[in-house]
Amino acid sequence: MKVFVFLYSLSTGGTERVTANLANAWAERGWEVVLVTLAPQSQDFYVLHPDIKRIALGFTGDSGGLINALRKSFCRIGALRRALSNEKPDILLGMATSAGILSILSSLGLGFRVIVSERVHPPQFPLGRVWSGLRRMTYPFASCVVMLSRESLSWLESNIPYAKGAVIQNPVQYPLPIIVPTLKPEHFVSQERQLLLAVGRLEVQKGFNLLIESFAALAQKFPLWDLAILGEGTERISLENQIAALGLKNRVTLPGRVGNMGDWYGRASLYVMSSYFEGFPNTLVEAMAYGCAAVSYDCDTGPRDIIRDEVDGLLVMPVGSIPALTNVLDRLMGNEAERDCMAARAVEVRERYSMARIQAMWDALILEKG
Repeated sequence: MKVFVFLYSLSTGGTERVTANLANAWAERGWEVVLVTLAPQSQDFYVLHPDIKRIALGFTGDSGGLINALRKSFCRIGALRRALSNEKPDILLGMATSAGILSILSSLGLGFRVIVSERVHPPQFPLGRVWSGLRRMTYPFASCVVMLSRESLSWLESNIPYAKGAVIQNPVQYPLPIIVPTLKPEHFVSQERQLLLAVGRLEVQKGFNLLIESFAALAQKFPLWDLAILGEGTERISLENQIAALGLKNRVTLPGRVGNMGDWYGRASLYVMSSYFEGFPNTLVEAMAYGCAAVSYDCDTGPRDIIRDEVDGLLVMPVGSIPALTNVLDRLMGNEAERDCMAARAVEVRERYSMARIQAMWDALILEKG
């Protein structure tokens, strides 16, 4: 079996991590895997199996207007089509919306089966008229469009009725590999203190400003707790200013990107997700796999599929409510026995979202005839 995988880049991110894990698993079993990105290989963050053929097309950057966008898109399609013609795979997998659309357009007439993997809940990420139209036009030509949740599959069936869909959630990798950069938790949070941990891109979607406000309301009540938010993004300066204004510089840290995530999950006393929306949050599953009780807004989509409310974590409603998040954090930060009980059940995600189980679903889809 020869699998051709196409995505924008292999830099940091949930889509990139899942793609690397799937590609590595296929290569490990002896399948021929070609992984292609638009971004240069110098931007790669995840390590690939040595048998995977890596191709970088080098068509990234701002398109600068409609005419240039069309020109660049045609260049991308042409370059991808040449790579497909040279490699002649059995299956083409486009990871994420734009990669899926380009995969379908590039493969027309070549006879390859195409699978598209949507990595978000589509209503939360409006594409604009052109790309939305292209998605409606192209997705019915895919052998299957893989969605991350039942809600997303329902959206596909309602909005692109001729597209064939399926639900395959992300696998959890446990233990996580260690990659650079590595930052030791003890350099940021001393051993005797409790760690409230959050992970994600420092962007508005993740609601870290809400989390910081919530923690500020609890900081005096729980003087032995610190908050660390791992990740990088455009909201860093805003969040740093917020932390300073609340007088929390000694209690809230933003260490940046971290390659030894397992060390941080293992050190955390409680994991929290404050996102306004998600697709399928890998970090939430990873934290639970390492034995963290979890708190998350009950946002669309993912958390309600992962957290079993009152069993291995707590879901917070309404989404975006600082008082609601504060109340739930107050409950678990103040009750070690309840945290420990939930943490003991949280590790069951290792089986619920095991690589073997998710890989079998992907294999069945890839090997399907027709």
